[in-house]
Amino acid sequence: MTSPGIRPRRAATLLATVGTLAAACLLGTATPSGAAEEPVTARATVVPVQTTGPADKRFNIIVLGDGYTADEMPAFRADVEKHLNVLWSTEPFASYRSYVNVWAVEVPSAESGVDCDPGLDSPRRDTALNMGFWGGCDAGSVQRLLTVDSGSATALADLVPGSANANRQIVALANSDTYGGAGGTYATASGGNALSSLITPHEIGHSLGKLQDEYDYYARGVPGGAYSGGEPSSVHHTLLTEEQMKQQRAKWWRWLGERSESGGVIGRFDGGMYSTTGVWRPSKHSIMKTLGYPFDQVEREVMAQKISAKVDLVQGHTPNTAAIGDDRTVWVDTLHPVGGELDVVWRLDGSPVRSTGNARTLDLRRLRPARGTHTLTATVTDPTPFVRDPAIRASAALTRTVAWTLDTAVTTPREPVGAAFTGHTDTTAPAGSASVVYADTTHPVDRTLAVGWTLDGRPLANPGNDRDLDLDALRLRHGTHRLTARIAGTQSTLSWTVDAVPATAAYALSKPLRTVERPGRPVEYVYDGPFTMKLTAGDGRAGSAVTQFRVDGDGWQTYYGWPTDADAPFLFTPSGTAIDGLVYGKLGRTRAVPWDEATPDYGTHTIEYRTIDPAGNVSAPKSFLTTLLRPGAAKKGAATG
Repeated sequence: MTSPGIRPRRAATLLATVGTLAAACLLGTATPSGAAEEPVTARATVVPVQTTGPADKRFNIIVLGDGYTADEMPAFRADVEKHLNVLWSTEPFASYRSYVNVWAVEVPSAESGVDCDPGLDSPRRDTALNMGFWGGCDAGSVQRLLTVDSGSATALADLVPGSANANRQIVALANSDTYGGAGGTYATASGGNALSSLITPHEIGHSLGKLQDEYDYYARGVPGGAYSGGEPSSVHHTLLTEEQMKQQRAKWWRWLGERSESGGVIGRFDGGMYSTTGVWRPSKHSIMKTLGYPFDQVEREVMAQKISAKVDLVQGHTPNTAAIGDDRTVWVDTLHPVGGELDVVWRLDGSPVRSTGNARTLDLRRLRPARGTHTLTATVTDPTPFVRDPAIRASAALTRTVAWTLDTAVTTPREPVGAAFTGHTDTTAPAGSASVVYADTTHPVDRTLAVGWTLDGRPLANPGNDRDLDLDALRLRHGTHRLTARIAGTQSTLSWTVDAVPATAAYALSKPLRTVERPGRPVEYVYDGPFTMKLTAGDGRAGSAVTQFRVDGDGWQTYYGWPTDADAPFLFTPSGTAIDGLVYGKLGRTRAVPWDEATPDYGTHTIEYRTIDPAGNVSAPKSFLTTLLRPGAAKKGAATG
């Protein structure tokens, strides 16, 4: 599963639209005796990869590279792109992508590769961040534990203006094809392993979400034994039965019985926190147990809260440090999730203001409040279905309130404010057909600016909050479209290309024993032994689509090739293939570790496949059937297909 040694990574495609360079400084290199050592920041270059707003108002993912020489920087950029493509296909990052800035910090290393890769006897490398396997070359650690020098990582992240520990996540990628990563203050992953882009969201689950591993082992291939502690503090581990969770309204009781995002249903599954028995988790195989699957609902709720807590739902508002008059408009600017609209409720002296329609601007002249002083509030809430816990919903991560003192004796001075757009969804990249597009405007005190939307020249009805347009409600399923936002009564416009064409996927299978085609049924491929499947995707647009598959309606898995080679096809066998203590490719009922149920699966199985493209479009699943015959059940013959 590991590469025999470090070798230069081949150059690949550059990141799409990285923008202008934000900083350029130097890296620490060997210096003559007695000379001052250069700081690690000295030759670093900060490259904005995705900018959705000011760094001090966004969650910033800062990706560092280690062990990439100057000539290997194209490989680092390709690794960053690959890791981000998978991250944006994973909820809740897909829905909250608009909350996130991404920065790549390029620091050329003197030597290619990282320390102790793949073994403790492998060479130490002269690199910027001193990354190393085996927990930094510790014989008492495990090979896959990939660590980074924390001081150097912090210094490089500090190069991003406006970022701080409170609003950022550092991800360090090692120039290596060996499987490995770590989650803690920083997340680390190898850049080029077949599974490496799946490691990143898992490790961010640790670093950002404080989620625990759901592995039932610590050392690969060695069962973890029985759990002997008390009730875990981990939100996704418990000693309680399902009935006890319901009675006590504890842990994931709100999700019990729901179809799991990672397959099966949310329930109670034995094993986790490195113990094989005696502690239970919510789902059979979430991302915290098996790479390639999504976060299950319990984990997704935590991650939605953690991402949202890094930003403020209210990005700006009418100043409230002094009383305001009732002769003006009042406004709030909010964030705009890609996956849905935020709610805004206005209240005067605690009573909801009627007919505001979720608007971001309120004309106080229409309220006609009684003479005197009043309290006006605007409460912004994220109604995401990812969250069911009322305490999380009411937390500052998902609910914010702004209050003003309204005094009818105050007269508002009139200052001219022109009508203009102040912020909007990126117009240089296609918008997905299920996304929310937004357009914020200036805020004159004497009038409310209305935004009108047209699609292919046809006006769209968009009642209520006209700053957001939910494209999913339009049910666009074909072609590309031209979307335009215009401030009413002006020539101020914005335009987007809406991509309603998901990427296409294709499969290639090893040669079957025979192919069976029946009217009204997917094509069936019959095998009398193991077979392989390779999935590819095409979109015709910048960026790469992510392909996924699932077997017999189980959870969707991100396709990654094969653990030992990203370019090799996925191998299905009756009992799975053991690689480095884990089991891959078991047909039918999945199996993750050698001690899982090993009963081989024969018979007919449904394999579905789909794509998620860079715009966020998810293709409709397509499927085919595979029948795996028991040994000796068929004679070998000429195959078709």
